Amino acid sequence: MAFTGLALAESITGTVTNKTTNKPAAGDDVVLIRLAQGMQEASRTKTDSHGRFTLDVPDAGMHLVRVTHDKAAYFRPAPPGTESVEVDVYNAAEKVAGVTAEADVMRVQTDESGKRLNIVENFFIKNASDPPKTQFSPKSFEFFLPDGAVIEGSAALAPGSMPVKASPMPLGDPNHYAFVFPIRPGETRFQVTYHLPYSGSFKFTPRMTMPTDTVAIMMPKSMTFTAGPSTDYSPVTEEMTAQTYVARSVAPSQQLDFTLSGSGQLPRDTQAAATSGQGQTTGGPESSAAADTRPGGGLGNPIDPTGNDDPWAKYKWWILGALGLAMAAGGGIMLKGTPAKSTSARATATVPPGPNAALAALKEELFSLEADKLQGRVTDAEYAEQKAALEVVLRRALQRSEPAAEASNMTGPVA
Repeated sequence: MAFTGLALAESITGTVTNKTTNKPAAGDDVVLIRLAQGMQEASRTKTDSHGRFTLDVPDAGMHLVRVTHDKAAYFRPAPPGTESVEVDVYNAAEKVAGVTAEADVMRVQTDESGKRLNIVENFFIKNASDPPKTQFSPKSFEFFLPDGAVIEGSAALAPGSMPVKASPMPLGDPNHYAFVFPIRPGETRFQVTYHLPYSGSFKFTPRMTMPTDTVAIMMPKSMTFTAGPSTDYSPVTEEMTAQTYVARSVAPSQQLDFTLSGSGQLPRDTQAAATSGQGQTTGGPESSAAADTRPGGGLGNPIDPTGNDDPWAKYKWWILGALGLAMAAGGGIMLKGTPAKSTSARATATVPPGPNAALAALKEELFSLEADKLQGRVTDAEYAEQKAALEVVLRRALQRSEPAAEASNMTGPVA
């Protein structure tokens, strides 16, 4: 993308490439979406035989460019001043070989009354198809929730994209849902926030719909975790502010029952992140993780510092840091931070150095605002203030990412 300050570009040009065939994507629908008060279509066109397009930009403000290929949608952010975008698309199929579940992560706590369980569950889905294809159907990703779950919010984050609202669809069986969302090559995350009635103890019977590398349950230290007789959970001993239990290499038919009892709340996200980040140095291998733009990377310790690809190691920082995902809602992009005297100062401090790292950090922050708001952890005034301040940070990070990318292209790859 190319930017010219915050001036209004009268049009946006671009090219769409089909990465399954490595050829231009001809005849795809391209739409410019205005992120103002709801997601509104501003203009539309189709790609030509060379995959090229031009969109009229009728107003200033944040926009998204949406390209539809094989019924699956692909997005690129277009801040004010955007002149061009490049969009990669893929051929789609209902089932794609190479799609697996990397992790299912549950963060569980009670409300202050102790009569309700509040849960944020995240699913990490990997698409390693070759040639690369997108898995997309009315049942792109299926999952089960506990009995009595009431969904409060949900969203999805595609690889290299901005998170968006995505509502799971009930499939008829009790507690059985599916996201109608394209699972593109790379890692896709889904987040569901829900609550359960609670009377001091609750038995969970998780059901996996595909082989899963890691299942993790995080809860306050004041609660008690009791694994079922046929389950195989291991405690995570590194955590000081909460407790986490994990099961690895889980098959769909495997028993995963566990019971939670007691009550308590998890520490606020920034408190947990600060505790988990203690002892971190700069200039060594750990600091390189700050520039990691992969979903789940950045913001702290390296994903796999030993290089052994331990399934748990990849998600350890994300879980221990209690970091949420990001959500771009219909009214625009919403970002989260915890209350402080200076919201702008806090937002700046949250973002690691470097444009790519800044984007990664902002993406990592984006889901938990919605969860916090639904659970009453931020007031309406705090929500509005943090959203406005961090929108500015996001816009600046997007603008800075292009010069850095251009400089990298000019100098060429580093051996």
